[in-house]
Amino acid sequence: MVDQSAVGRAFTPVTARVEPGRLRFLLDTLGERNPLYRDEAAARAAGYAASPVPPTYLFCLEMMDASEPFELLTALGIDLARVLHGEQRFDYHASVVVGDILTFRPRVTRVTEKKGGAMTLVVVETEVTNQSGIHVADTSRTIVVRNPGSS
Repeated sequence: MVDQSAVGRAFTPVTARVEPGRLRFLLDTLGERNPLYRDEAAARAAGYAASPVPPTYLFCLEMMDASEPFELLTALGIDLARVLHGEQRFDYHASVVVGDILTFRPRVTRVTEKKGGAMTLVVVETEVTNQSGIHVADTSRTIVVRNPGSS
């Protein structure tokens, strides 16, 4: 079971490039047709340096480009079969656009037991910077762990 000793634990930074082909694949999969994400001229007309990414794309990039996508679960002894997705949050401080090279730095910021210990909520916050060292976003995700003995 994850306990308070996990708070503050940092994990391997992930570097990912915002590639137009992978972004287009996601947009096609979602059925997203907004020209802002697909047409560089429309993006530039809206004030972007290139086509921006949709708000939740950062989570995809971090998972896809991690050399060990489940490093956190392994390091904390969490069985993937007991994991549920709790919530996600994205706070943008600057635009993220096609061509950016991003660095993700995840760390555990909170561990909370719920339902008399039947589950543990693990909050992972990630600082995201671009190739220029600009802090472009913070993401937060809550992992719900069903503890052994709970149904």
